Amino acid sequence: MKALVALILLVQLPIHKAVPAAPPAPLGCDDPESEAAAEVAVSYINGRSHHGYKFALNRIENIRVLPQGPNNDIMFLELDLLETTCHILSPTPLANCTVRSFTQHAVEGDCDVKLQKLDGKLSVLASKCHSHADSSEDVLQLCPDCPLLASLNNTDVLTTVTAALNDHNSKTADAYLKLLEIGRAKIQYHPVHIVSVEFAVAATNCSAEEAKANVEACQLLPDDQSNFGFCTATMVTQPSQDLRVDCQLYGHQPGVTYSQPGQDTSAGLVPSVAQGFTNHNLRLSHNNPVASESSSSEFPTSMLSAKSVAKRAVANVAQHDKVPRPVGFVPPPPPCPGKIRHFKI
Repeated sequence: MKALVALILLVQLPIHKAVPAAPPAPLGCDDPESEAAAEVAVSYINGRSHHGYKFALNRIENIRVLPQGPNNDIMFLELDLLETTCHILSPTPLANCTVRSFTQHAVEGDCDVKLQKLDGKLSVLASKCHSHADSSEDVLQLCPDCPLLASLNNTDVLTTVTAALNDHNSKTADAYLKLLEIGRAKIQYHPVHIVSVEFAVAATNCSAEEAKANVEACQLLPDDQSNFGFCTATMVTQPSQDLRVDCQLYGHQPGVTYSQPGQDTSAGLVPSVAQGFTNHNLRLSHNNPVASESSSSEFPTSMLSAKSVAKRAVANVAQHDKVPRPVGFVPPPPPCPGKIRHFKI
């Protein structure tokens, strides 16, 4: 009898089945882990760019994580970047660089970056970037009187750069400076004609006085002594002529080099032959030895474009709105795209 009672009680006991572990929630674009990966990616991109300006993160458009094993993930990021006022040769930390405002005719960078997170350490495996200036129509709609970016090989631009560099070299007793590249140029036509330029320079082995005797003998300093700098200049040509120049040398920076035109065929823009471009393109100036531009295997085709992600997010919110919710319920924000840090182009 006791055995029968024990059997009945055993049958009545709840049977616990093993429940499979739920897959991890997708990583959101504004999660701390995503932002840490984006910071590493932006540092990598700026560190391997040789021309133009440093770029700052504006938005994480998308992130995808592919687990590879214990403590080993592959991460794919889509990033929107914005050009700063710091030239790529400047020693100023990115955190202290000012993002150019919308009315300064902003330049946006679009990057796909592949990273590995192994035992908590992030490293970049590959990246693809390109950049483009905002449309003139958008700038003029907000600021009709704002000057627009001019072609780097515009005749007025080249004339202003030449005049500015000659003016500086004629008034200094320090090293004779040579032009490395023109970084930016804008032309204002009304009510006065003003050409504004920015350009990178480097010190030579001649003083300005020595250069007057034989400028052809003046050569850039070797890498272990290099001294790069940056100049800004404005020239008013009408109704009267006026030239203002400001040049600053950064001092020697160990490990910082500049790829001379002719040595780096992907460098993009030679100051005298700028092919009509208004800005240095990240795709041209960024040379990544790991990833090939033509390699489709580095970045999966399933990565959605920014516009696709935005459309999906709107659709998801709309769909949630059709489902009855408790009073006061606020649907969670979509995991991507992330917040805009500066402004939207």
